[in-house]
Amino acid sequence: MNPRYDAVASRAGHRCEYCRAPESIFNFAFEVEHVIPTARGGERDDDNLALACRGCNLFKADHLFGPDDVTHAEVPLFHPRRDSCDEHFQIDFRSGEIVGLTPVARATISRLQMNRPRQTAARLLWKRLGLFP
Repeated sequence: MNPRYDAVASRAGHRCEYCRAPESIFNFAFEVEHVIPTARGGERDDDNLALACRGCNLFKADHLFGPDDVTHAEVPLFHPRRDSCDEHFQIDFRSGEIVGLTPVARATISRLQMNRPRQTAARLLWKRLGLFP
């Protein structure tokens, strides 16, 4: 486990800093990831670390940009240390989908594939259990 896991997870409230999945529902710890990958010049300090569920971390990989489905432009992905979830994302509790309010959010949702069927179904269940958001 990453030696900075405890500090990063505590700061994140034990939620994925991208899709807001609650870590407590999984039987393993979430991953500490570099918001800006070190391979792309990212620092190894706490300001560049985020807690990510396995799905978000896998699809984010070393990407810094993603396609905005509305403007068709490549825009920067959501940065958990600089951006506010509330300004960029909204949850549709009828469908379980995360809705992008900005180009950054839409690109992040697309790149990280945050609205896959299993995820949307899980969000609806988490909401009923009082675990989300």
